[in-house]
Amino acid sequence: MDARDGWHQPLRHVPSDELSPDTVQTPGMSRFEAISGRLSGSERIWLGRTHVAAGVSSANHHHGESETGIYVVSGHPVFVFAGRRGEHRIEASPGDFVFVPPFTPHREENPAADEEAVVVIARSTQEAIVVNLESLSEP
Repeated sequence: MDARDGWHQPLRHVPSDELSPDTVQTPGMSRFEAISGRLSGSERIWLGRTHVAAGVSSANHHHGESETGIYVVSGHPVFVFAGRRGEHRIEASPGDFVFVPPFTPHREENPAADEEAVVVIARSTQEAIVVNLESLSEP
């Protein structure tokens, strides 16, 4: 599609109370689909919101070929991934961004005792790819 074909395309509004939980889930977190082909007619991106309850860790997982950008809305989530010398931790705060490369096993943790962590997730694939794993070192 060139610019002339899309010149008068309508914008799509997805109110926060209309996000869909009908997407692949990982134990310990809740994902909600917002912008996708199914909900808004997007052709190249997937955008959604994820919640991790206080004191909870997600299961280990990766997002296949998809690059994932994360924006921390609230809470202080910790992103854990395996490196050559064991596990590495990124402690994030509201306003921070985290990039997850394709096929990189990771998990989200929320060590706070009384605060939910909420992040916005953008994916480079139209499909919300999630592959749940037993461990971070699993290929």
